[in-house]
Amino acid sequence: MIGKITLGWQLLRNMGLRYVSYRVWYEIERRMGWMKRAYPVDPPPRQFVGLEEWRRERPPFFFSGREALSFPKRPSEALQKKVEHFRAGRLRFFQAEWLDIGRDYDWLTNPATGHRYDAGRHWTEIADFSPVAGDIKYTWEKSRFTFLYDLIRYDYHFGEDQAETVFAEIDSWIAANPVNRGPNYRCSQEISLRILNWTFALYYYAQSPALTEERFQRILHVIYWQMKHVRANIHFSRIAVRNNHAITETLMLYLSGLLFPFFPEAARWKRSGKRWLEEEVRFQIYKDGAYLQFSHNYHRVVVQLLTWAFGLAERHGEQFAPLIYERARRSLNFLYQHQVPENGRLPNYGSNDGALFFPWNDCEYRDFRPQLNALAYFFRREHLYAEGPWREDVDWLALPPSTQVREGVELQRKDLAVFDSGGFYALRDRDSLSCVRCGKHRTRPAQADNLHLDLWYQGRNILRDAGTYRYNTDPEWVAYFNGTLAHNTVSLGGHDQMLKGPRFIWLYWSQALQTDWKETDDLLEFAGSIRAFGQLGRNIVHRRRVRKYKNRPIWKIEDEVIHRTGLPLWQVWNISEDFESLGFRIRATDENGSELEPVRRKAWYSGRYGEKEPSAAILFQTHTATIHTEIQRT
Repeated sequence: MIGKITLGWQLLRNMGLRYVSYRVWYEIERRMGWMKRAYPVDPPPRQFVGLEEWRRERPPFFFSGREALSFPKRPSEALQKKVEHFRAGRLRFFQAEWLDIGRDYDWLTNPATGHRYDAGRHWTEIADFSPVAGDIKYTWEKSRFTFLYDLIRYDYHFGEDQAETVFAEIDSWIAANPVNRGPNYRCSQEISLRILNWTFALYYYAQSPALTEERFQRILHVIYWQMKHVRANIHFSRIAVRNNHAITETLMLYLSGLLFPFFPEAARWKRSGKRWLEEEVRFQIYKDGAYLQFSHNYHRVVVQLLTWAFGLAERHGEQFAPLIYERARRSLNFLYQHQVPENGRLPNYGSNDGALFFPWNDCEYRDFRPQLNALAYFFRREHLYAEGPWREDVDWLALPPSTQVREGVELQRKDLAVFDSGGFYALRDRDSLSCVRCGKHRTRPAQADNLHLDLWYQGRNILRDAGTYRYNTDPEWVAYFNGTLAHNTVSLGGHDQMLKGPRFIWLYWSQALQTDWKETDDLLEFAGSIRAFGQLGRNIVHRRRVRKYKNRPIWKIEDEVIHRTGLPLWQVWNISEDFESLGFRIRATDENGSELEPVRRKAWYSGRYGEKEPSAAILFQTHTATIHTEIQRT
């Protein structure tokens, strides 16, 4: 009983009374069936605007239609193969594996488990996480309609009309998913993304004969009721979730007023959506540009959403508060400083669920250049990168170069980039990038990875974060990929830095205590300390110092842990195949100068959501308080 009280106190202390009380009341409403009243089923159809009137007077979008686009056509083999996969009934899940779901997919079956959800059940009666159903994200993936961009891009670049295919897919989804029933109404972010992607298709095919009055009315009817769902459930994201979900949903409320002004509630949705969106950006993006989810991939999600927001607001003669643009500029700089120029990648840091909502290019999923270039272009009216496929996003967003340039953002990579508010530090020289995380957790952490060190050499990730794998899988995999041993830091006897709670919750949060950094003619240096392992004892402190010798492939790391647990100190290094193929070696000594034997352990790596592969880790162990480590290329 004492243990439960202690854990309950930790949850209240970390998450706050507002969160805990809201979650309790939300569950009461859901389980008692009271919530159903706010989400009616089988609503009667109504006409908001006729198709021809909409065609004549539709609100400004990125472009007015397919006919208005005139950027160069670049048919590619990669795009052709994507469409061939689609026509054969295969869909790429989470930018990773191709799964055969059939050409007549029912929108309700989880292709990873074969479980079929009941489309007759109200969405409040469907669980997010079920051992029988499996990971619900597999059921949601096609219903996001991200695949529409492959078809639309194919239509444009290859000149083959895909309108009937696009609208037939939307028709099929509507028929299979009655309003507010089934799994695809379970998440308001998924709903918001679906509306954005349908809207893009509506504008691209605005003049197409395939868009009939009947289809148009059917699509608008479902968009309207999906918008009502998002508005009714918005406080779940703003209070219980408070991450990129909230930014997506508040953006959709704002854009609904711009793009669907004929909806009766559109003006109210727009006002509240804009206000809430600004609040979320202020809260979620730190003053130095770091992001509260401590995830580069989720940070990129926010970059794409803000690019939508800024581009469409500008076309409607509107602006956001100046601080919102400032946080966006700082976000851009933050991600740019953590990027390797050879391939556009960033460390596989933090939660990575494969999210890439708007794939307007042929670039590899881990390449951040398209999204950073698009937001940079909005501010600068010039490309951030040299000619390449990463520029195509700007073409689809139709940002004219003649538009007045906003206040620019300085984007010049630094030898030592410090983001002290977020707790990120990037050390860069001619051939390498070294990234250290040493942060204070003001909001819930996703992974026990404080003082993780990520190393890149000549564009290759030699010491890496193990990734995420899946959110809903066997407990052992959740524990591994979120845990400390999947990161390049220190553990006490195999224990995580924090205590794992239910689902996405950690208890006894690790916290940065002190950081310092310096640069000399020959050296880049970071030093930081954290309080961690609170579940094992009080006032346990881990100090780490990283020295990188400029323009030489040599790193020296010193780890010291002050504790009285009696547990051995484990120093873990998750290596890639490039570590050894490039000729790197690692050696360590304890505080007495005695050589420590490297223990090679089986590890796992997940470069994309839903996929994992065997990997390797090197572990050093000592009962002294300090490990001195040297990494260098032989």
